[in-house]
Amino acid sequence: MNNRKVDFISCVNNFEEYNTALQHIGSLKIPKEYKIETIAIEHADSITSGYNQGMKKSDAKYKVYLHQDVYILNKNFIYDVIALFEKHPNLGMIGVVGGKTLPNGFWGNSLEIYGTVYHTLKGKGNLGLLSFNEVSNDYEKVLAIDGLIMVTQYDLEWRDDLFKGWHFYDVSQSLEFANAGYEVGVPRQISPWCFHDCGITNLNGYEENREILIQNYRDYTIDLKITKSELIRFFKK
Repeated sequence: MNNRKVDFISCVNNFEEYNTALQHIGSLKIPKEYKIETIAIEHADSITSGYNQGMKKSDAKYKVYLHQDVYILNKNFIYDVIALFEKHPNLGMIGVVGGKTLPNGFWGNSLEIYGTVYHTLKGKGNLGLLSFNEVSNDYEKVLAIDGLIMVTQYDLEWRDDLFKGWHFYDVSQSLEFANAGYEVGVPRQISPWCFHDCGITNLNGYEENREILIQNYRDYTIDLKITKSELIRFFKK
């Protein structure tokens, strides 16, 4: 394990988007004696299997799992991540948005959401801002983070035995870190660290994977009645 290395791991099927992500990664400030590497996983059967492939290819202590359409805006991102993890060894994973509870298995239903991110949920090129509760300390402990970017200092297998698609892998991995005794957090961001140029979220397989999550992590979830129209409205904010 290389303690002075940061690897950026993505599942890639659109190199136009990914090349933009690489340009942003290439503009980040790198601490002296540290090195970075980017790992693109093509033709992944699922995001969990793709991330497991990337994890096994990497010898870096610090791994940044990010979507191909996530662009890191914070030039000091690597400095900030390393400083946070070194100061808090029990902090296993961080993301830019997350929730303290999981009503129906989804952090977006929580009344306690923290973090911020630029996004284009209404369509490509339509910039918006998701901004929730402000983080006042180094980080806010949450139960689960959003999968747009997930940064770790320890390696845990992604549950590709359970999640075969592209939803709820992030909640699952957050809970796996909790089960392993680590904290998951959202760091304080003076301004949003990331821009997620995602467009409208594809909900295919969402309900199937939500049910899988609830069946396997029932102790962490809260039952809440929510209609499909309410769910769609959240993803179109």
